[in-house]
Amino acid sequence: MSNVSKYRIVCTLSFGDIYGQIIVWLIVIFVSLSAALALMGASRPVYALATVGIILVLTLPFLLFAFVTTLLNHIELAPIDTAAQPRPVSSATSSQRPAQAAS
Repeated sequence: MSNVSKYRIVCTLSFGDIYGQIIVWLIVIFVSLSAALALMGASRPVYALATVGIILVLTLPFLLFAFVTTLLNHIELAPIDTAAQPRPVSSATSSQRPAQAAS
């Protein structure tokens, strides 16, 4: 268990990685809404609501799966180099002064 502290978790996920998934799901939503509007003109508008509900219920698990797998693919374990870590500087040996605003 002591080997776990020698690694750090790095997430490299950016918005561009999931942008395509969001666009595809928005397209699916707009197609389902257009199908619902087309069915609203029919004699039974209950079919329109059922169509939107079925499409959303069926696509949400796929969207969640795509997001989670994309996130897991962008999590990395990076080894920590203990020799390169900066050592804490004591305040007694520091010759730096705090920053001051210019007036």
